[in-house]
Amino acid sequence: MESTSPDRPVEQRRVHLDGRQVRTLAHPLRMRLLGSLRVDGPATATALAERLSTNTGATSYHLRQLADVGLVTEDPDRGTSRQRWWQAAHDVSDFEPTDFDDDPDARAAVQWIQGDQVRVMAELAERWMAVEHHQSRDWRDAAGMSDLVLPLDPTRLRALSADLWEVLMRYRDEAVTEASDAKPVHVFLAGFPRLDDRW
Repeated sequence: MESTSPDRPVEQRRVHLDGRQVRTLAHPLRMRLLGSLRVDGPATATALAERLSTNTGATSYHLRQLADVGLVTEDPDRGTSRQRWWQAAHDVSDFEPTDFDDDPDARAAVQWIQGDQVRVMAELAERWMAVEHHQSRDWRDAAGMSDLVLPLDPTRLRALSADLWEVLMRYRDEAVTEASDAKPVHVFLAGFPRLDDRW
């Protein structure tokens, strides 16, 4: 889903977010800017503003905020004295929610970021369901959601998440298919304990 060259070193592709980075990222436009740069590749503030239906001034400001914490950088191969091109500094961000137990502001930012991911997932699912009857049979049969309740302890849930993430990374790092019907596909990975005793 995210645009990454398989020959890039692993350490450049992943960042474990610190408190300053999550506090900066907890903003709707900044999340969208970083996501767009990761998925669609480098762009100018003007192009990003058009893509995200916002204004160039706001886009430039928020790109600078992301750059200040190392989440985006200028693209030296494309920039000119008149035009600044921006690129994502990493392809994947992660954090442990407990990293911020002693930082209430970062903890609130993490909650906002996770809530935003849920909102994005719901929005994407609703948009797909509104038009899926116009899509090919192959796409309608391939796309969708499912769920399953498993008896897991925290250790097994972490192991399951790691296994599934490894599968996602393998698909992500494979060469892009030349198939005419290939599209970017959002894949969400989530696992939450049920908060009641019913099975």
